[in-house]
Amino acid sequence: MEILTFEVVDFVGSYHAIFERSCYAKFMAIPNYTYLKLEVLGPHGMITVSTNHEFALLCDVENCELATQTIHYLQFFEIQQIMQEMALDSNKASTSRAFKPMEDTKAVQIKPEDSNKVARISTVLSPK
Repeated sequence: MEILTFEVVDFVGSYHAIFERSCYAKFMAIPNYTYLKLEVLGPHGMITVSTNHEFALLCDVENCELATQTIHYLQFFEIQQIMQEMALDSNKASTSRAFKPMEDTKAVQIKPEDSNKVARISTVLSPK
């Protein structure tokens, strides 16, 4: 008698167990993934283990939706980190991107009583 050790995972799937090739060879089993059947040589002939195609499809669709949600969550997390880094960069003073008025401008005071309220207007505007 030989003891086989299995790892049990709690998830809904189209398979009740997932074996590796060495296990199939030890059982002399033939898996058929197209028909969702597993044939094992038994003491009185072939033993066929099968599943329901509709249930397998339902499990695959649910697993695909879960994988899509996980990918979207990871992408959202990456975008959120990038946005946080950009927000930190935008708070830093940058001399290279600072606003510099052109030479061909003149300052026009907007409010006569407040000399700080000034608009810069180009002196080389086209007549149109």
